[in-house]
Amino acid sequence: MPKTPDHAPQAPLMLITGGSRGVGAATARLAAEQGYDVAISFVSNESAALAVAADVEAAGRRALPVRADSADPEQVARLFAAVDREFGRIDVLVNNAAIIARQSRLEELEFERMQRVFAVNAIGPILCAQQAVRRMSHRYNGRGGVVINISSAAARLGSPNEYVDYAASKGAVETFTTGFAKEVARDGIRVNCIRPGHIYTEMHASGGEPGRVDRVKDSIPMGRGGQPEEVARAILWLASAEASFITGTFLDVTGGK
Repeated sequence: MPKTPDHAPQAPLMLITGGSRGVGAATARLAAEQGYDVAISFVSNESAALAVAADVEAAGRRALPVRADSADPEQVARLFAAVDREFGRIDVLVNNAAIIARQSRLEELEFERMQRVFAVNAIGPILCAQQAVRRMSHRYNGRGGVVINISSAAARLGSPNEYVDYAASKGAVETFTTGFAKEVARDGIRVNCIRPGHIYTEMHASGGEPGRVDRVKDSIPMGRGGQPEEVARAILWLASAEASFITGTFLDVTGGK
C-alpha cells in the first residue's frame, strides 16, 4: 500500500472496531468519502473486511483491515500498533464492535454468554479507548481526537424477553462514556455516544430473528427501521469540527423510539 508523500497533507485516520459489516462498514465507506483514511478491525469475516477496505480504497483513501478481538487486551494492543505502523496517527476511534446472542429470558442465560457479551460490548470499548487516549491526549503530546461509543436504544429500553444482558452491557458503555468524557475533556479529546435503534443489519440474525426490524417497525414512531448509513452520518457528524463543543452527550438514531 503506498505511503502518503512527505509533502502531502496527511489525511485524518478513523479506526472503526467491528468494521466489516452493518453500521461499522457503512461508517468506513462514508468516512472515506469524507476524506478519512480508515482502519477497521474484524474477528472472523475476513472477506467482508477486505471488501470494505476495497471500497475505502476505491474512494481514494488508504485502508487497513486488522483481525482483532476487542475483548482481548493483547489483540487490542496489536491493533493499535498496526495503526501506528501504517498511519502514525489516530484521530477518531469508533467503538462499534458488539455482539448479541439468541433471544432469551433472563433465567435461561448462561454464565459464559454473559461474560462474553460484557467482554466484547463493555470491556472492549474501554480497552480501545485506553489505547486511543495514550495517542490522542495532550498529556501524551497528542494532537487531540474524538472517541465515539456505539450504544443502543436497548440501554434505555432494557430488551426484556430478548437480550437483557446485551442491554445491560450497553448501559455500561453509556456510563463509561460519561465518565471518560469528563476525564479527558481538557486533554483535547471529545467523547460522545450514539444510540442506534432498530437498524437493518446482519446482527439480528445472530439473535435468531433476521426479520426482527420488520416485526417491530410499527412500534417506531417513524414507522420504519433505520439504515446503517443513517447511523454512519450521525457518527461522522459527531467526529467532525461541526461538533467541536459537544462532549459527553448521547445522540439517539432511533426513528423516535
